[in-house]
Formats: sequence, structure tokens, C-alpha cells
Amino acid sequence: MNYQIARNFVYRNARPLDIARWKFLFENGSQEDVLKALAEYQNEDGGFAHALEPDSWNPNSSPIQTWVATEIISEIKLKNKNHPIIQGILRYLGSGDNFDGHTWFNTITSNNDYPHAAWWDYQPTQSVPYNPTASLIGFLLTFTEVSDPLYSLACRLAKEAYLYFKQIFPTDSMSTATCFVNLYEYLKEAAIRDLIDMQEFCSLLQQQITYMIEYDTEKWKTEYICKQSQFIKTKSSEFYMMNKDICEFECEFISNNQNSDGTWNINWTWDRYPEEWHISKNWWKSDWIIKNIKFYQEFCSDSINIHE
Repeated sequence: MNYQIARNFVYRNARPLDIARWKFLFENGSQEDVLKALAEYQNEDGGFAHALEPDSWNPNSSPIQTWVATEIISEIKLKNKNHPIIQGILRYLGSGDNFDGHTWFNTITSNNDYPHAAWWDYQPTQSVPYNPTASLIGFLLTFTEVSDPLYSLACRLAKEAYLYFKQIFPTDSMSTATCFVNLYEYLKEAAIRDLIDMQEFCSLLQQQITYMIEYDTEKWKTEYICKQSQFIKTKSSEFYMMNKDICEFECEFISNNQNSDGTWNINWTWDRYPEEWHISKNWWKSDWIIKNIKFYQEFCSDSINIHE
């Protein structure tokens, strides 16, 4: 794998946010620079928008865009509950906007007014009700104070979410499974063990991950499939050892399938808005470069030198 051409692509094509992420992850860049770039996507209501999730260009705050912000916050390991970005997200999630009392909406009506991928079309009935709700619940439990009514709400929602997960287990939705893995990781990190049966949750997730992974690796090059990197981010993950061999294969896959411009193939497309998709696809390429090199750095045996 050629790190230098990957770096060149990011510096020449990525959004300022993703350049800041690259610097933070691989070049000793600052957390604050990532947060400054991330704040540009946050609206006054505390929610996120403006194509932070590159497949939706809606400028109105939505749960899914806000979830993307929480993923970046997790990536840079921000722990300060009083940070303005964190407080804004809590304000948005606690406002009741795009929330039915049990789940935050997967899509919102105004999505249809702006360029977006077909899967972000507004649907009156949610087909994947716990994407991103399960992950947002974990965020609330991590960043709200126990005395806050929002914490009590999150406790109730966590119990509801887990009951739902057991009812639909195993789910065929990769995004839903990802959000439940996130919920588990949030609960484990916050040492919250009295809301649900964590041992049972872990066991079910282990089975869910095995169920979701596409083991026909020939499909990895051309199809939108589920790889274990969707769920397993570090070797300390409880789901790593049972998937160690396929993680090692993904290292080989990353190394052997880099394009000449430093990118990896984006295996999906939009069926509308071709001009906007061309831009979003470039943003996704930079995001995938970052995610692939993060994975390689964590799981592959040879050391990484970004400046090679």
C-alpha cells in the first residue's frame, strides 16, 4: 500500500474536516482543529446537516447527520461533556425534533428537497427505526449527567432498543447492526451494566456480526457488502478474536486493492443528481482512505509510516 499517494489525494481533494481528521489520526494534528471543522456543519439548534453525511445535502438538522458527528467525536476521543458541540447535540436530541418518543427518525421530510441518495428519501414509516437511534442512545448515556432528565430518557430508550433487537435478531440491516454494536461499546465504556444484560447482549452481537459479514471475498471488490471493519475498530474489541482471520484478510485486501490515485473503489452510486454525486463520491473516497488506513494501522503486522 502506498501511503504517500493516499495522503496526496486527501490533501488535494478532501473537505477541511477530513484533512483535519487525517492530521489528527496520522500526523499528530490537534483535536481542536477537527472540532473547529466539524462545528461548521452544526446548526443553531445543535443538530448537524450540510452533507456531513455526504449522501444527503439537506441543510436542515437531522438525526442521521447528527449521528455522523457523534462518530467523529468518538474517533477523536473527545470526552469533555461541556464542549459546545456536545452540548449542542444534547440540546438537539432533547428538543423532541424528529423524534417520536421512542426513536429518532431515520429520514426527514426536507431530505426530498435537496440532492441525496435514494436511501435517504423521506419515508413516512421508518424501515430501520434503530438506525441511528441505538447509537444516539449510547451517546446520551455517555455525555449526559445522571441527574439530567435526558439521561432518564436514554435509560428507558436503551431498554426498549434492546427488546427490539432481541425481537428482530438477527437483523439483515447492516446499519442497524452497526448502531447496536455502537450502543454496546458506549455502555461498556461508560461501565453501565445494570440497564440490560450485557453478557447476553455481547453474545447476540457476536452472532449478529458473524451473520452479517460477507465471507465471499470475491464480492468485496465490486459489491456493497458488509466487512468486519464495519463493527470491529480495535484489537481490544470483544469481537476481534473470533474474526481475527478475516481481519487479517482485510489487511491484505486493503493493501492489494488500492487504486493508482491512492483511493479505494466506492461500491455504490446515486440514481439522481449526477453532478452532486460526483462531488460526494470524491468526499467518500477521502473518508474511505482514512478508514482503510486506520484499520490497516490497527490490525496489520507491518508498521505504518505515513511519510514513506
